[in-house]
Amino acid sequence: MAGVLLSSTEKVFIIHGVQDDYRSDGRSNIDYRPMELETDVVSHANGSARLRLANTDILVGVKTEIDVPKPDKPKEGKIEFFVDCSANATPEFEGRGGEQLAISISNLMQRNYHSSQAFSLKQLCIFEGKQCWKLYVDILILECGGNLCDAVSLAVKAALFNTRIPFVKAALLDGGNVDLQLSDDPYDCKLLDVGSAPLLITLCKIGEKYVVDPSAEEERCSVISVVVGITGNPSCYSDKNVELTDTEGKFTTIDLSGPGSLAPKTLKNAITQGIVAAKLLDKALGKALVRERKENVTLKKHSYGFLK
Repeated sequence: MAGVLLSSTEKVFIIHGVQDDYRSDGRSNIDYRPMELETDVVSHANGSARLRLANTDILVGVKTEIDVPKPDKPKEGKIEFFVDCSANATPEFEGRGGEQLAISISNLMQRNYHSSQAFSLKQLCIFEGKQCWKLYVDILILECGGNLCDAVSLAVKAALFNTRIPFVKAALLDGGNVDLQLSDDPYDCKLLDVGSAPLLITLCKIGEKYVVDPSAEEERCSVISVVVGITGNPSCYSDKNVELTDTEGKFTTIDLSGPGSLAPKTLKNAITQGIVAAKLLDKALGKALVRERKENVTLKKHSYGFLK
C-alpha cells in the first residue's frame, strides 16, 4: 500500500530474503499468514462472514431479492458486488481515497463470478424467464494490511456458503403474472452450492521470484502483481463423508497491476504457482466451513406439540 514507508535498506532486506525463499516474517514464498474466519455475524443478512488475514479485516454480507432474469439468460439469476473501504482502514482511504480501489475490486469480483466455469447462476432461477433470485454481496474493508483481493474472495465464498435462501411455498399464475409466497420459517430454506466458486490468488513479483499473500511492506517492494481467479473443488464443501477428489482448477479471470512487465515464461511460472496455492487454500477453507456447519447443526429449530 502507498501508505507504508520503507527505507532503502528495508527494501533490500525484503528482496534478498525472497530470493532465498525466506521472508521477513519467517514464511516461505508459498505460505499464507494466519487467518481467522467467522460466519453468520450479521443478523439481518441472509448470509455473512468476517475474515481477518493478519492485519487485513473484511466483513461480507449477502442479501437476497426477487428480480426478473435477463432476456438473454432466462434460466439464470443475478449477483452483484459492492465494495466499501472504511476511512479507518488505512490513512490513504480518508475522504474519497478508497473509491478507485473499491471499484477495481468490485469489477474484478464481478468478472470472477460471471465466468461460465465458476459460480452457477442457474441455482438462483425460480421460474424460467419470469422470476429469479438476485444476490447483493456487500463487502466492507475494515482494515487494510495487504493482499486485499485474496482476503475478499475468501470472505465472499464463506458468506455465500452461509447464505440461506427462502423456499418458495406457492406460485400462482394469474393472468400470466407469477405470484410467489415465501416461507416465513427462517429454517425452511435452501443453501447455495458454492463448491466451484473461484478464489483470487495474488502473486507479487519481488526480484525474480513470486510470493503469495504479500504483506503491505512486500507490496511496496514489487513493481507488478498477477491476480488469477481459480475455480474451487466441490468435494471440499460437501458435508457428507465423501472422498476428496482432485479437480483441476480452471481460470476465471487474470489481472495485472503495477507498472512492470512480465516475460511469457515468467507469467506461466506465476500461474502454475497460483494454481497450487489455490488448491491448498480452497481445501482448507472448505474444511473449516463444513466443520463449522456441523457444529451449528444442533442449533436448528425443533418442533413441539401440534404446532408444526
